[in-house]
Amino acid sequence: MKGVLLVNLGSPDSPTPKDVKPYLDEFLMDERVIDVPNWLRNIIVRGIILRTRPKKSAEAYKKIWWEEGSPLVVISERFTAKVKEQTKMPVALGMRYGSMTIKNGLQELKDKGVDEVLLVPLYPQYAMSSFETVVVKTMEEKELHFPEMKITTLQAFYKNEDYLKVLSNSIAKSLEGFNYDHILFSYHGIPERHIKKSDPTKFHCKIDGSCCATNSVAHNTCYRHQCYETTKRVTALLGIPEDKISVSFQSRLPNDPWLKPYTDFEFERFPKEGKKNLAVITPAFVADCLETLEEIAMEGKEQFTEAGGVEYKHIPCLNTDENWVSVMADWVNNWEKDGSLPS
Repeated sequence: MKGVLLVNLGSPDSPTPKDVKPYLDEFLMDERVIDVPNWLRNIIVRGIILRTRPKKSAEAYKKIWWEEGSPLVVISERFTAKVKEQTKMPVALGMRYGSMTIKNGLQELKDKGVDEVLLVPLYPQYAMSSFETVVVKTMEEKELHFPEMKITTLQAFYKNEDYLKVLSNSIAKSLEGFNYDHILFSYHGIPERHIKKSDPTKFHCKIDGSCCATNSVAHNTCYRHQCYETTKRVTALLGIPEDKISVSFQSRLPNDPWLKPYTDFEFERFPKEGKKNLAVITPAFVADCLETLEEIAMEGKEQFTEAGGVEYKHIPCLNTDENWVSVMADWVNNWEKDGSLPS
């Protein structure tokens, strides 16, 4: 029997330091998130970050927490339920970090008789700290607990036409009635070295602007290229002039070069250039979470208006958009029927 496992990032069980601390520990101790030797990662995470970050992060989570729980988890659960309605296969939900584990998701499928799984990392673009770590963790759980299972992975779908149409239509709908000067595509940030580590050629990715525009097999695992390509294709579908659009990267740790330009710097720059009405979209995520709801929708607006901005609009992620649900249902149903995957 075939089944589907949807996987997203995860969340602490509550917006309290007690629950945030073990969640951050699991997240930041992942060697694909902070990719330094284990002894150094221990010092950075457990000796420095976890001494102060849990309290600060808990306060941020409190600002966006819903009555039903973590927005990311609740949205992902609703999305999963809607996909289930459009397929005959068992569909389970797992999270890379936190108590809603990938192992539990696989066990749920096994208990229903599933022995062939379509793994769907809910990330449009490939990055070692998001897409790759989900695949690696899933395969580890399979080898340890479900050796009889066959697992097929749905690849990053950043250039899939159906996904791009749904994303573009969602953006267009959100922009109705908003007289914007500029639209910022803000993607989750990663260290520059992750780009080079993910380059199978070991020479193509130079992060100089030219390599992303030069065709290469490296683009299959290049997060930066895929972010710019997503933006380029959505801009074309929306028919928006290129000078009205730009890309930036949010969230970073200090003392390390991360992908630029930085989103918070852009918030301060735009008003000085006369871009007083700003719309912000976060296409590295398909479900709203702490990064989109607190960092962008709240802190971003505050930074932009304090810098002289006038109107600020945060465009929600796809979340449980019915068209997005239908696209995912089509993907999984096509896989069930003949093993085909979206391109």
